Amino acid sequence: MTARRLASWATGLSIDAIPEDTRRAALRHLLDGIGNGIGARRRDQGGPGLSVARGLGGPAQAHPLGDSEAISAPAAAFANGVLMHALDFDDTHAGALVHPTTVVAPAVLAVAEEVGATGAQAVTALVAGLEVACRLGAAAPHGFHSRGLHATAVVGPLAGAVAAGLLYGADTDALTDAIGIAASSSGGLLEFLDTGANTKTLHPGNAGFSGVLAARLAMAGASGPESVLEGRRGLYRALADRDIDPDVIVADLGTRWESARIGIKPYPSCQLMHAALDAVGAVLDAAREQGVDISPTRITAITVDVHPDSLEIVCGPGTGTRAPRSVYDAKFDLPWSVAALVHYGAVTVDTYSGKSIGRPEVAATAGLVEVVSVPDDRPAADAAGRAVITFDDGNRIIGEVPCSRGTSGQPMDDDAVADKFRGNSVGNSSAGGDDAEALVDAVFGLCDAPSVRPILALAAAVVAG
Repeated sequence: MTARRLASWATGLSIDAIPEDTRRAALRHLLDGIGNGIGARRRDQGGPGLSVARGLGGPAQAHPLGDSEAISAPAAAFANGVLMHALDFDDTHAGALVHPTTVVAPAVLAVAEEVGATGAQAVTALVAGLEVACRLGAAAPHGFHSRGLHATAVVGPLAGAVAAGLLYGADTDALTDAIGIAASSSGGLLEFLDTGANTKTLHPGNAGFSGVLAARLAMAGASGPESVLEGRRGLYRALADRDIDPDVIVADLGTRWESARIGIKPYPSCQLMHAALDAVGAVLDAAREQGVDISPTRITAITVDVHPDSLEIVCGPGTGTRAPRSVYDAKFDLPWSVAALVHYGAVTVDTYSGKSIGRPEVAATAGLVEVVSVPDDRPAADAAGRAVITFDDGNRIIGEVPCSRGTSGQPMDDDAVADKFRGNSVGNSSAGGDDAEALVDAVFGLCDAPSVRPILALAAAVVAG
């Protein structure tokens, strides 16, 4: 059975068996996730999840990002999952269309701190969990989304359970049970897309919490169905209404590393609009080079190509014809985000503020955006981008990109990820800058560190400023 094959591979994994570039990629994603969580704390986002996690209390086992008081490991995993996802700035595996780090890193940080794991053990668990998340999602591309489910919330509990189980010392039998148990917590409805609610931010928290609980239950002797992936009532038939080829999940384990192909976001919005934003940015850059006045009032039309699988998520009813209903709603409104780029010259965390989304001139420009569905053989999150902007003198300027920045086709290196982390964690403030730099060094040096505890202590110092 596939769950056992995954468990057998994961329990046999060692830090030395992970290629250096894959290890380094995992550390970039860990730094990115921590930075996103700190960024959420700085902007008072993710607060309800953090408040509830603190209220759960429990033994002092692990720290939520930015806190100096420890709570139970499951509660800390919940808090950190919510914080890492709150800005919608977290990484994406294009083929799986999941946010792997935000469901795996919270479990790793919490359990590694709880059990006193070494840095090498934490990184090994992180890579194993990321690999499982990517492969489970890629086995049914857009399958969960098409059923109204958030793929990250479907595969997240299983990936978190694998990472937590390894740190708890699970053998193959126990880890197989943990995967089977975790799958009964899979879910995550996409109904928020039609309301502007931000329930999606809670999904990774639920996944991390469920993953840690599943691992603990398995270690305590609870059993889970070994056939949970390919069974007739298993994950894919029940939640994606399809059969899958198990070999797609386990093929080339240990030689092909999907976790090294996870993209890191340059924009704090849904990944499915990033190629369009980059293409519009290319138009604006070309116009400046040509000496064209790019004042928004001169624009008469904007046309952007969009992958068919992206339409329902970022070009749904009301997008481009009404102002966003909430900050989170704006992050899934491609026409409005394109218009914001035209007006602001950039799309940053501050673009999606309450004040920003209410500007009528941006909403007016969003009404000029025409979306064209263009098939692409590649996954939607890896698709090319094309945009055309027409000005009031009839001048048409075209911008094209082969894929969006940050994806595996145009990846961010260590320096770029560290810069993003600095922007999230300290911004333009000098407060906390030294601690932020020490945190960058601590994350990139984790493989040789005795524990993850200095990372959590530094995160608290950065938040305290």
